[in-house]
Amino acid sequence: MKRATWLGIAAAVLLAGGGGMTLALADGHDDAAPPAASATPSTDSADAGFARDMAVHHQQAVEMSFVVRDRTDDEGIRRLAYDIANTQANQRGMLLGWLNLWGLPIASGDEPMGWMDMPASPSPGHDGALMPGMATKSEIKRLGELSGKDAEIFYLQLMTDHHKGGVHMAQGCVERCVVGVEKRLAQGMVDAQESEIDLMADLLKERGAKPR
Repeated sequence: MKRATWLGIAAAVLLAGGGGMTLALADGHDDAAPPAASATPSTDSADAGFARDMAVHHQQAVEMSFVVRDRTDDEGIRRLAYDIANTQANQRGMLLGWLNLWGLPIASGDEPMGWMDMPASPSPGHDGALMPGMATKSEIKRLGELSGKDAEIFYLQLMTDHHKGGVHMAQGCVERCVVGVEKRLAQGMVDAQESEIDLMADLLKERGAKPR
């Protein structure tokens, strides 16, 4: 993967952090248009909660993808990491941009996953794993210490868990969110991440490993 391409993703992530990618959709469809003002949700709605939580969830996927691309020369893994980082950075920018458009805070005092009516208060030993599927800080540190096949396997295992948690959250939005464009984005996440879970299972099998 060319360094310039990855630097481009890094720039996108920085823009996403400031909500500067409000209108950026990976597929370029009209669904990129911001939700109408009449559909503005409240700060304690499922729409707002999903946007906040999934933005955090996506950021970790982008981080792990950047880590593995420096730990392997395998083009298949680097290509997968690029796709995940690019897609989730764009989606994160949309979610943060919508919160800004709705005039809602990007962070709130609510516990993660409260919008799904789940008792998701992080345990004292959560080590950074705030939501379903998220890797701990120790696991991300370990990923950065591995290389080659070992890094590939661990990344695929971590990302499989991450995607499963993301699918669970996105399905929650499909069921609970009321803003149409956000529900469609959530359903797209479910479809894409389930497909990538299958792909990662095949990549793990090729390496004599399996999901955790």
